[in-house]
Amino acid sequence: MSKSRARSQAGFTVLEVMVAIFVLTVGVVSVAALAGTMMTTGNRSKYLSLEATLASEKLEDLNHWSAKEPQVCVPTGNASAGSLTSDVLQTTTCPLGATASMAYYDDVNINFSNSSTDCVSSLGGCFAETVAGQVAGTTQYTTTYHSPDGTVTTATTATAPPNMTFHRRWVIEANSPVTGVRRITVLVTISSANISPFSPTFQMSLVRP
Repeated sequence: MSKSRARSQAGFTVLEVMVAIFVLTVGVVSVAALAGTMMTTGNRSKYLSLEATLASEKLEDLNHWSAKEPQVCVPTGNASAGSLTSDVLQTTTCPLGATASMAYYDDVNINFSNSSTDCVSSLGGCFAETVAGQVAGTTQYTTTYHSPDGTVTTATTATAPPNMTFHRRWVIEANSPVTGVRRITVLVTISSANISPFSPTFQMSLVRP
């Protein structure tokens, strides 16, 4: 009788250990899943913040142009210029006669540089923003270097920087949302393969005469 009771108690102890291991495993897996989710959410927030900045930057740039200029005018007989779904490169003629070859998209690469050639100080480094745009049918890459001391310098080359990160498209809609005004909308997406799993996009609009 005592031997049977001892075997029963030993078996119950092994069962307890197995249950404890199972509970611990579930807890560890849950913590790992939570950590992964937090990292994904943090990365999405970071990229969305950058996209919001780039969308605002492009809208501010377009808002500087006169309504008579091809950069923001809508050709006669058209409801809009540009597109949010495809890259549009076209010759735009404004109602008042101004004509220019316009690209309604660009690419932006953001990185940090420590090059003494590009930055004011190689020790302090600088924030570099490269915008790829079409000029007379040719792609040019203009990099703006923002140094910690407030100095801003620019350089233009025909060579693409590595890891192009963000793609911007914009559309200008005539008489929208009401007659007599135009709505300019910018859409920013991530184009780098190494961060594409996050795939956040950001869209921003402004309305002007």
